[in-house]
Amino acid sequence: MGKETDPQERAALEQKVADMVQQSKMLESYLNDILTRESALSRLIEEANLASEALQALSGESDTDSMIPLGIGIYARSTIGTLGNLLVNIGAGITVEKSKASTIDYVESRIKEFELGIRQLTLQKQQVTARLNQIQNEINAVIQNSTNK
Repeated sequence: MGKETDPQERAALEQKVADMVQQSKMLESYLNDILTRESALSRLIEEANLASEALQALSGESDTDSMIPLGIGIYARSTIGTLGNLLVNIGAGITVEKSKASTIDYVESRIKEFELGIRQLTLQKQQVTARLNQIQNEINAVIQNSTNK
């Protein structure tokens, strides 16, 4: 055969490139999902850290002035009396009563869970990014080889 690519070979190359482009689009979508989940976990970590700091700042012995969020940036002034047990939402609509120390421990354990989730998402992000780079290199190689023939 000559230097020209025959129609069957050309069609096979085009199909291979189309398949790799489709796989690349799916991976990009998955990467965007990972980034969204990573951002959500980062916000949860920040919120949990703020909750932990607020709990530790609350004194159990005297009244503490506070502001209670009502929603959309509206707050009501309030006084937190002697701090007894706190109500903690543990998920699935279940709220339990916990002591201040137990609540702080719960918040700290949630922070560790969120940090573990971030580490897992970072690993997945690295794997997806590596695969995307590999696909891009393969596409470039196929295109370069087809133009050199």
